[in-house]
Formats: sequence, C-alpha cells, structure tokens
Amino acid sequence: MNEEPTGGSALPQQGLPAERVLDEIHLLRAQDRPTHGGQLFAYVYDPAVPGLDELAATAYAASAHVNGLDPTAFPSLLAMENALVGAAAGLLGGGPGSTAPEVVGSVTSGGTESLILAVKAARDAHPEISTPRLVVPASGHAAFAKAAHYLRVGLDVVPVDPGTLRPDPAATAAAIGPETVLVACSAPSYAHGVIDPVGEIAAAAASAGVRCHVDACFGGWTLPYLRRLGVPVPPFDFTVPGVTSISVDLHKYAYAPKGVSVLLHRDPALRAPQYFAYADWPGYTMINPTIASTRSGGPIAAAYATLRHLGDDGYLRLAAATRDAVAGLAEAVRGVPGLRLMAEPESTVVCFTATDPELDLFVLVDELTARGWHTQPQLSYAGLPASVHLTVTAAVATRVGEFGPALAEAAKAARAAGPVVLPEELRTLAGTLTPDALTPELVGGLAAGLGLGGAAAGSPDRMAVVNSLLDAAPPALRERLLVEFVGLLQRPHW
Repeated sequence: MNEEPTGGSALPQQGLPAERVLDEIHLLRAQDRPTHGGQLFAYVYDPAVPGLDELAATAYAASAHVNGLDPTAFPSLLAMENALVGAAAGLLGGGPGSTAPEVVGSVTSGGTESLILAVKAARDAHPEISTPRLVVPASGHAAFAKAAHYLRVGLDVVPVDPGTLRPDPAATAAAIGPETVLVACSAPSYAHGVIDPVGEIAAAAASAGVRCHVDACFGGWTLPYLRRLGVPVPPFDFTVPGVTSISVDLHKYAYAPKGVSVLLHRDPALRAPQYFAYADWPGYTMINPTIASTRSGGPIAAAYATLRHLGDDGYLRLAAATRDAVAGLAEAVRGVPGLRLMAEPESTVVCFTATDPELDLFVLVDELTARGWHTQPQLSYAGLPASVHLTVTAAVATRVGEFGPALAEAAKAARAAGPVVLPEELRTLAGTLTPDALTPELVGGLAAGLGLGGAAAGSPDRMAVVNSLLDAAPPALRERLLVEFVGLLQRPHW
C-alpha cells in the first residue's frame, strides 16, 4: 500500500490508523521552511526556550474544544482572555495607576483581525458619516487596506519620506478630513522596522476629533522591554494623549503559538462599536466582539500558558538576546560592499538593500536560501528600492556569527551569477499589460515558464526571475499576477 499522502482529498474510503495519519503529516511538514533554529527571518517567532512548545501544545489541547462563543458557558476562557488583555494593557501604558486606567480589549485571531476590528469600531462609531475614510501611511500594514476593502471605508495613503521611511506628521494632518473616522500609524512598520511619529500623529487626530490607532502588532510586546534595556524607544502607547486603540500580536514577540492578537481600546465606550449583536431571528442572540463567532479556546490557553511560563523577567532576557542579534546582523550587512541598511535598526528588524547594480538583491536572496538562510524579499515601491527584510527573534542570537560569512559568500555568488535579465517580451508585458487583460491561458503559460506549474510542482527553489518580473510590474498588476499564481498552487491534484 502506498504510504505517501496524495494531497487530493483528506477523506479516505476507510479510516486510517492514527500512526499512519501522523506519518502523513510529518511527510508533508518535511517540505516546510524550518520554524526553529534561527535561520528563518519571517512568518514564525522562535524564542529557543526548551519545553515551551510542549507546554503550549498541552495547554492548547486542554482547551481546544472550549468555545469562545458564549463566555458565560466557559468561564475558564473568559478568565484567560481577560488576563491576556490585562497583561497587554499593563505593558502598553494602560491599567490601574496609569493615565489610561479603563483600557479594555479583545483577543483576536491575529493582527489582521485586530486591524479590521479597529477600523470597524471607528466606522460604526459614526453612522452619520456615509462615506467614512481611513488615513494610513504608505508603510502601514496591508491589513489596513484589507480592512478598508472589506468594510467599504475609503483609504487615504500618506507617502513616507524616502530618507526616514516615516510619514510626515503635517502631511498626515492635512489628509484628515470631515469624513475621516480613523488615523493609523505603526510601532514599528513591518517592512523597515521604524517607529512612526506617534505623538505628533495622535495629536493631529485628537485635534480633529478623530480616533488614532497604533498598529503595534509587530513591536508592541518587545518595544517596552527594549526601552527597559536602554534602547531609545519613543512614546507610542497609551501614555501618548490621543492614542485611542492599540493592537499587539501575542504570537509574535510574546512567542505564543498562532494565532493570538489583542486589540486594546482606551476605554469601554471606544470598544462598544466593535461588537456585533443580533437578536432579530428565532435562535440565540448573537453577541460577538470579534469577527468569528465560534472560537477555539486552544490558542488562548496556549498564549496564557506561554505568558505565565516566561514571565516578565523571561521576556526581558529574550528582548536582550534579540537586541544583540539585531546589532550583529546589522554589522554583518555593513560589512558587505554593495549593501546598505534601509534604516538603522530601532526595533527587531534588519532591512537592507543593494547599492551595486551588479549585485542583484533577488539573486542574493536565492543564494542565502541555498545556504539555509530564509529571508523575505520586498519589492520596490514609490521610489523606495527593493529590499530584504529580516525579522529577528531570540533564536537568531546563537546563529549571528554564521550569518556574516554566509551573507558575504551569497553576495559573491550573486555577483558571479550576475543580475537577472528578463526577456524583453516579459519586461514589455510587465510594463504595459493591464490586470484586466490577464487571461487564464496567459497566466498559465507565464506560470509554467517561471516554474510555477501548479500545486504538484509547488514553488521553484529559486525565485529571482519571478521576483524580478513582479518588481518590474506596477502594484495592481503584481496583485493580479500573484492572485493567479497562488490560485494555481491552491488546487487539489487528483
């Protein structure tokens, strides 16, 4: 009997033994990027704490079947949620004894849901505004655009300075109009790891009578600890007048399993429009603080166990290890001719670009991948060059000494290989084709030529040509191409 999973259907004619099913999962997992070991600089957050995975998994299993739909039926989950919200509020300038003593919040499935709910609360607080709008910096997370799209809120994007990578507070203030319901900023921005001028932006929003949300999904759990370690972190939390809500992901630098985020509001009145309630049907009255109704207690219990186990002192130690790793990686980048930092690191991100036209950044990414280092390429945008993003976690600390030589070797190999030269017809296509002109046949042929031949083929080992094509295309065409490419991958193969 073939022991390999087919990938076509999860439903066999007859049930399989548990051992066989687990073997299939392990075979599938072997294709993934490594989630531990300090060589994956995106998507996952590894503290390298022995036993933490096992603790979180046990806590997850203990509450996996608890349903967050009705907090009165499952008081254990309510208690853990409130404890997580209290911990986040205390870390971010709220709670008893602070200038924001009434901070309340909700546990969500992740940063995107937190941002969608922040926009929903701001929109629904002003039913009299028929065409509500959101002001966000160009460096703001794409989830803000997703929220605007889902909720039919207009999006006013403020450019970022190409030198500072931050929005200008005056330009942000000028973008606020009578239909603006929310102004957003980042602490830090994901792409480059810089902290926006939260104080000035929040003041402008408050002056206009508009809410201000700080997206601290990425840095909210670690910036307070970095400040305690002496890093000059500017004010960004509820200590800043005018900040009305903050999001922070616990599955990032609180090192909880996916997916747990917390959305905080300065007071209960600000949170009230976040809820959805409906009683006009014959079933139970639905009252939801989040987008999902039924929610497994597993992620919440796992996050609760993680926070309780690591404690304040543990997070301080992890932040110190991360700070040192960031410094070491930044120094490694400075040591390679033809590379430069996009910004001096001030959080947990190292972001760099190429200054030498003979050093193709996308080829460099492939060469790093071949050496076991998985980074995140970022395409050029509005005058900002293509760059490489490194999300740095505590697990990276023990691998920093290896990264410098690997980066130098990868850069040497990338120079030897030379820059990607797109066929002229592809470059012309990328510059002239409109998203509406894409046909399934055109996309299929293009995907096959680039090595994206469908779900069975998976992704190619080297992505420089694909990234170069996407980089040559305007954002709208990039979006359509990637939707079609991913659509080819996300199909069962029978």
